[in-house]
Amino acid sequence: MPELDWDSLTTRVDPPASLVLLTGGLALALVAVDAVWRWSRNVVTIVHEAGHAVAALLTGRRLTGIRLHHDTSGLTLSVGKPRGPGMVLTMAAGYVAPSVVGLAGVVLLAFDQVTLMLWGATGVLLGMLTLIRNFYGALLLVATGGAVVAVSLYADADTQAAFGYAVAWFLLLGAVRPVGELQRQRRQGGGGVVTDADQLARLTRLPGTVWVGIFGVITLGALVAGGWLLIV
Repeated sequence: MPELDWDSLTTRVDPPASLVLLTGGLALALVAVDAVWRWSRNVVTIVHEAGHAVAALLTGRRLTGIRLHHDTSGLTLSVGKPRGPGMVLTMAAGYVAPSVVGLAGVVLLAFDQVTLMLWGATGVLLGMLTLIRNFYGALLLVATGGAVVAVSLYADADTQAAFGYAVAWFLLLGAVRPVGELQRQRRQGGGGVVTDADQLARLTRLPGTVWVGIFGVITLGALVAGGWLLIV
């Protein structure tokens, strides 16, 4: 294994506009093409569940486990007060987490911290691995983390930049589609599945449809803001 060069954390990368647009187009294909989205959505699920987990920790709840499933659904369990602001924040964090992480990635890219972005992602994945409670989830995290580590250690600066921009674009774009899928699932009955929006409706006085609208506004706003920062 090559020796880690900590100076790489401050390596400056100034990618051409064509690279930014190309990676954006690739990310759009990963989200828009159904056959591909069936697999790429797993990454969004990882970030979604990480959002629940981080919010739970920040509000003083105790995490008991995370599960990631073949159908790209996930479950994060925590122990604490069943109602109140902490529970609301924990439940609301999932659908907005990909947008928040995507925007954070855009900021790091703006300051040319590509490798720091990749190592930060690796740290989060390792943290989740300690909490995973099913084999598929562990396999998914190891595969995703392995890809990020490989790019971090073996790729040159240009490849790291391309990967970083693709990930930022993908999270910004990939945060939007699940919100539409959420509303469709609720409208069709969801096969008895209680969605995050429905649970939030029970915790607050806001209907589930309003929560879907809030998720939509946040994710679309993040996409517009992040996309503008990436392109200009």
